[in-house]
Amino acid sequence: MPCPEVPLRHTLRPWLALLAQRRGRLVRGTLLTGLTLASAIGLLALSGWFITATGLTGLLLAAGVAARLDVYVPGGGIRFLAVSRTLSRYLERLYNHDTVLRLLADLRTRLFAVLAGLDGHALAKRRASDWLNRLTADIDTLDSLFLRLLAPALVALLAIVALCGFLALWAPRVGLASGALLLLGWLWLTAGQARLGMAASRRQVADLEQLRGRLIEQLQGLAELEAYASLADHRRRLASIEARLYRDQRRLGQGVALGNALASLVVGSAMLLALWLAAEGWAAGQFSGPVAVMMPLAVLALTEGLAALPAAFTWLGATRGAAERLNALEAQRQSGGAPQVAAAPPAGALSVTLDRLTLTYPGAPVPALDAVSLRLAPAERLALSGASGAGKSSVAGLVTGQLAPDAGTLRLGGVAPAAWPRATLTSRVALMTQQTDLFDDSVAANLLLGDAAASDARLWQVLEMVDLADWVEALPETLNTRVGEGGRQLSGGQARRLAMARLLLRDPDLVVFDEPFAGLDAATAARLATRLDAWLAGRTVIYLVHQLGDAVDPPGITRRLILRDGRLCTGGQDLSG
Repeated sequence: MPCPEVPLRHTLRPWLALLAQRRGRLVRGTLLTGLTLASAIGLLALSGWFITATGLTGLLLAAGVAARLDVYVPGGGIRFLAVSRTLSRYLERLYNHDTVLRLLADLRTRLFAVLAGLDGHALAKRRASDWLNRLTADIDTLDSLFLRLLAPALVALLAIVALCGFLALWAPRVGLASGALLLLGWLWLTAGQARLGMAASRRQVADLEQLRGRLIEQLQGLAELEAYASLADHRRRLASIEARLYRDQRRLGQGVALGNALASLVVGSAMLLALWLAAEGWAAGQFSGPVAVMMPLAVLALTEGLAALPAAFTWLGATRGAAERLNALEAQRQSGGAPQVAAAPPAGALSVTLDRLTLTYPGAPVPALDAVSLRLAPAERLALSGASGAGKSSVAGLVTGQLAPDAGTLRLGGVAPAAWPRATLTSRVALMTQQTDLFDDSVAANLLLGDAAASDARLWQVLEMVDLADWVEALPETLNTRVGEGGRQLSGGQARRLAMARLLLRDPDLVVFDEPFAGLDAATAARLATRLDAWLAGRTVIYLVHQLGDAVDPPGITRRLILRDGRLCTGGQDLSG
């Protein structure tokens, strides 16, 4: 039985609440939008009145009838409205786009917080391109909430009510009749257009994600697809997704065209109705001819307020789809329930306790870790060896709080990682993985990720510890030299040591090293082992290695254990004495 669809207001509620945090800016931006539309309506209405009044005065004078007309006040009003329309439009665009950029920063910050709260299981369910798509395309889709949906619709509605009330001061029939027609048109251009394009625009979000993901797969795996004669099948799948996108885009384009036509029809019909009723009022002597001309022209000026609504609301489904996907991420983070945050253990080396710990990845046929139990005393150094796939990286993920066990308990300093304050856990537990993550920035900027307050002298100190100081000093811009995307300007060993230098800037109580000397020659590894030994004094250390004794062993090991197929095996030698 399919689940009931979540109402649109509930889907958008978290994001509307986020927008409300900048309520002041949103109100000011909406007022600027309203001022722009009011100036446009006033300019056309006053111009129509002035031109008509001038023409009638000229005809009277030509007929020899005494007549007078003050051209200075309406002329000044026209100039004022022309300037205010131009100025307010410029300020509105400048201010509202700045607001949208701030909102985008808020939205991305919120999504980063959501992603940071997901464990490794949840992150592993999707490809990196999927997460990037949510961070860019979905967030960019949500920015239309204020600039293209809420503000224009609200301003158009208020303009209709205000204008019709203004016209009703002279002729209630004109105000009520044209207002009723315009309000019906506004209702269709918002709710009607949204309903018309909801399904197609909603599908676009998912189809675009599939298209980007498969395209990235094809580019990255082109050689393998050609080698296994699968490229044609992959292209057919891409073509199928593109066909769906084109079909929905044509449907949405037709919907937008219909909305634009209806907007013109509604405004044109309201203008003709106002003209007819105003002519009757003029004929009955209720008001002058210039006022009768002003009324339909004022209604015609509402075209500017309604023109943007059809396209925005036809694509409302895309905004809804993006919000649903991001809401699902937050629900996934909260599905395990908020852990009770305990006070972190006192500063100092941490004990590590695993009690019958079991971990199984989604879809995996066997557990990555099966009832693993061990206890590591504070300041002890454990070497955990095993072949690839034995479960070493799973231990690292659990200890650092990136994964949650399926069964059993894990405690750091007597407290489960999930119960630690997040910021405290990340500051007191450090992990150096086999993958070296460097950013396309300077050497200094990559190091400062370890300690943003570190001085240049401190940076040179840690570079010296990893045997990179002489190399960096010889670079054209020394610490300011860029390392390239992913550190591509560096060799594998240099990138590895730069990542180690970044870790040395921190002051953790528990350190997990995954193959710390991978990619380094024996002489360099031996020098680093000596310097690392002094830095690690008084800290609890877990080394994850494939095999001990082949090259330079990590320093200060007091205990050795072996992982095989997710289980701790006998035969590890206890060196604790």
